[in-house]
Amino acid sequence: MTQPNQPTNEPIRCHVLSDYQSMYPDPIAIRAGDRLAVEERESEWAGWVWCTAPGGKSGWVPERYVERRGDGAIALCDYDATELTVRAGEMVTATTHEAGWRWCTNARGDSGWVPDEHLSRAA
Repeated sequence: MTQPNQPTNEPIRCHVLSDYQSMYPDPIAIRAGDRLAVEERESEWAGWVWCTAPGGKSGWVPERYVERRGDGAIALCDYDATELTVRAGEMVTATTHEAGWRWCTNARGDSGWVPDEHLSRAA
């Protein structure tokens, strides 16, 4: 599954260089038009903002996917923050690239975000 309404890069095959364990078992998902609460938080990842969705779930959202309004924001598009747990040596197909992360799909058909530093483009 690619992220709806997001720029999609050409799919590329990638080797997983090192294990990555998903940090958020219950990720935020937003729909275009959702009103979001925004909290300023420090992050090692530039280009992401901590948001809380109408249902109460919180998580990191690409900053360019929201329009700031006062101390809140409006979602500009649908977004799913699911992260994909991967193991070194695994092959994945990567599509959408956003602020240091790629939306990847593994051989089992599971999809989610993986940090770029864990991936290398296959030859």
